[in-house]
Amino acid sequence: MIVPIAILVLVALAALLVISALRRRDSDTAGELSRETRKRDRRSRKPAPLEEGASGRDVEKASQLARKGGELVPVTEPAPPVAYVPPDEDELGVYRRQFLNRSIIGGMILGLSAFGAGVLAFLWPSSSGGFGSKITVGKLSDIQSAITAGDGFAYYPEGRMWITAYPPNALPKAAKVYSQPELNAMKAGVVPLYQKCVHLGCRVPACLTSQWFECGCHGSQYNQAGEKKGGPAPRGLDRFASEVSNGSLTVNTGVIIQGPPIGTNTTGQEAEGPHCVSGGHH
Repeated sequence: MIVPIAILVLVALAALLVISALRRRDSDTAGELSRETRKRDRRSRKPAPLEEGASGRDVEKASQLARKGGELVPVTEPAPPVAYVPPDEDELGVYRRQFLNRSIIGGMILGLSAFGAGVLAFLWPSSSGGFGSKITVGKLSDIQSAITAGDGFAYYPEGRMWITAYPPNALPKAAKVYSQPELNAMKAGVVPLYQKCVHLGCRVPACLTSQWFECGCHGSQYNQAGEKKGGPAPRGLDRFASEVSNGSLTVNTGVIIQGPPIGTNTTGQEAEGPHCVSGGHH
């Protein structure tokens, strides 16, 4: 009796195990689609086409879907390019001519404007003082003191000029040679002279030994009144228009008066010592 009962118990346990296994399988597979259903679903899905310039992740997903049996995802085609239309040769020629004409006219206007501005700047009276304007040199007494301190010569760099003393007894001769703007200073006892040699434009220094102006460039020589005494200079030193008012001398460095002709010697001054430049005296 014991053996049949044991067999029955084993059969019952085996049946329970089979039933529990089937139930577990049914619960695991509940709600899942069958393999055939899933295959039909993959075939029926139509993936949205990838836009041009899609990311690498989107492309990778599309390739995975294709490997699983889906369709390859197409990439949308870009819009066709605009057809090339060659430009009109006549129209290009018009634009080219317009550009050249306007460039030439603009360059001419620019050049004329610059030239006009330069002319106006040259003709416009200087209001800042210095060479080219009227310079108030100072009191005549101070100028005479400067001439004495300079051993007969006073230099004023702001006017690029020398000023020397002019003897009163030479005025009658000077009145026959010089203009009134020059005589204004001479009558006050001084002579403003432009520092530039009339030969080739070198700055003429004073020679303290001869008491003349002697140019070191080519040997031109002038007395203290700027009258030519020797060398290749074609005339005496140029001078400035001057005015004397209330004991003060004003020199207009914007008005340069050409020096006296060769042979002019109103003061009769001869060299008072050795020359600083040899070979210039005639």
